[in-house]
Parts: sequence; structure tokens; C-alpha cells
Amino acid sequence: MGYKVVVVGATGNVGREMLNILAEREFPIDEIAVLASRRSLGSEVSFGDRTLKTKDLDTFDFTGWDIALFAVGSEATKKYAPLAAGQGCVVIDNSSLYRMDPDVPLVVPEVNADAVMGYSKKNIIANPNCSTAQLVVALKPLHDRATIKRVVVSTYQSVSGAGKEGMDELWDQTKSIYNPTDDKPPTKFTKQIAFNVIPHIDVFMEDGQTKEEWKMVVETKKILDKNIKLTATCVRVPVFVGHSEAVNIEFEEHLDEDEARDILREAPGIMVVDKREDGGYVSPIECVGDFATYISRIRQDPTIDNGLNLWCVSDNLRKGAALNAVQIAEVLGQKCLKKG
Repeated sequence: MGYKVVVVGATGNVGREMLNILAEREFPIDEIAVLASRRSLGSEVSFGDRTLKTKDLDTFDFTGWDIALFAVGSEATKKYAPLAAGQGCVVIDNSSLYRMDPDVPLVVPEVNADAVMGYSKKNIIANPNCSTAQLVVALKPLHDRATIKRVVVSTYQSVSGAGKEGMDELWDQTKSIYNPTDDKPPTKFTKQIAFNVIPHIDVFMEDGQTKEEWKMVVETKKILDKNIKLTATCVRVPVFVGHSEAVNIEFEEHLDEDEARDILREAPGIMVVDKREDGGYVSPIECVGDFATYISRIRQDPTIDNGLNLWCVSDNLRKGAALNAVQIAEVLGQKCLKKG
């Protein structure tokens, strides 16, 4: 006995990864449907050892389906998520549309799994921003021990966070560097991304921060603790997959780096690789395809009382998006839904 599951946006990077993870984790499925826009209608996607043909999102009837994993932009979500939810299907949404809605739980299962219980207000659960997801997984066990006052985070975010167009632009520009006659000016990003970094993700806000930075602040407060002060600088880097974060944490109480290392080793969803030697840390290319959030470079910050620094790396298409959505579905099944 299992569930009837819909993947919306199945032909995109995150949608395909959702299908991979559903298969890898052997999520209990009786029936699965894969949906796409009309321009992708009839495209084929892989689900385990099966090949599935996409159906039309515009005409699909969600009645009788249990869970819909949405991996489409906010505009499409705004139109179709309430439709699916209204027809009795629980929506797990990867867009930013519902994250700050007070009637929609924003969930990272390692951090606030019980929040799933609030899904029934709108029949929708929100997935957080990719950079927020891995951060709160790292912060949660430390916050439980010593209470976090303030976080300063700098992100190094891969181009896959901007979708297929971002990955294509990095690939095309990298090739063009070695072929001067084949100029590839930026179209997806505001500046050249190949061999460069861009301190700008999403739109600028009136106070000077970008919306990506704002998301990290407000989502961390909603998921973990409204009293945590957080400031972020979000940077796009020429990496295909895998987000990295340099995190500085100030606690209410002293937390020794050795104890922090032990706490993180025991925490769900985390792998600690922290040797003070060449290569004794994890870089983004090494986390691709893994479920874990990797923590390295754990050390005291001597410039403040009760401070720690750490390095946090995760596959943004997995923990930052598809894996977290499937984990939410798993919790939803355990706590709320009946199979079959």
C-alpha cells in the first residue's frame, strides 16, 4: 500500500531530481503522474527503471491524488497549487510563493518536522530556499545546546540554483573563453559567471540587501527561532552543483569547538569531515549526489565571546530542493496521511 503522487514540473532540474530521490528512497507509491507545461508535453522522464511520459498540467485533475510535489516557478504555482489543494491533494511547494504565509508551514524535517501538522489550513507545505535549508540543518543542533544569538553567513551558490539556463550559461561562457570568436555575453546573470563571482542573487531591495539574502533571514526565523539575528551576503559562483556557506555563529553560552564537532556528528542529516590537514574538508564537487549536509572547518572565533566558525556544503538540487520535499512527504505520510 502506498500513495498516489504527482510531480509537477517533472522535466526541470528539480523535478527530475525529485523523481530520482523518490525512487532511491523507495517512497511508497501506488501510482505516479508527471506533469509539465504544454511546451514540454509528451517529454519522457525517468523514474527508477521506468520511463514516464509527461501529462498536461493545465488539464490535470488532482482529485483522488494524495501528494503533489511542485517544482515550478511562483507564477505557475500561484495558479495550480490552490487548484490541487482544493481538490484534496496536499501540495509540497518548492517555490518561494507560500514560504512566509502564516497559514503554510515552512519545513525542514531535521529541524521542525512537527510543523507539518499545520498543513491542513491550506493543504500546502512550503519548501525553504536552497541556501536556508542546509544552513538551518547545521544550526539546529548547536542552537539546542547553546542558543544562537547571531549568525553572519556568506554563501557561494552554484549556477544550478538559477535553473538550466544558469548551467547552460556557465558552460557556454567557459567554452567561449578559449574561443575568442564565440562571444557569450551574460543573459541569465547580470555579469559574466565563467571565471568570476557575482555578489547578487535575486532582485535588490530598498535596504540594499538582495531578496535571496532577505529570504535567508526571514526563513531561518520562521523555521528555527524568531529571535536569531542573521545577516547574509549571497554570491553566485562558477560551480555547476553544490552550495557552500561560510558561517559565523555567536551563542548565548560558551560552546567548545570539540563539543560542537561531537554534537554535529550525532545530528540528523549531517556528515562532519573536519581534519586540519590538506584536503581535510568537503568542497561542493564532493557533495554532488549525496543526501547529507557536510560540515567542515569547525573552529572558535576568538574575536567575540562564544563564537564559532564553520564551513557548510550541500547538493542544492537535493537537500536544497528535491530531497527536502521528499523528506516532507515522508513525514506527512508518517504523521498525517493514510496509505491507499
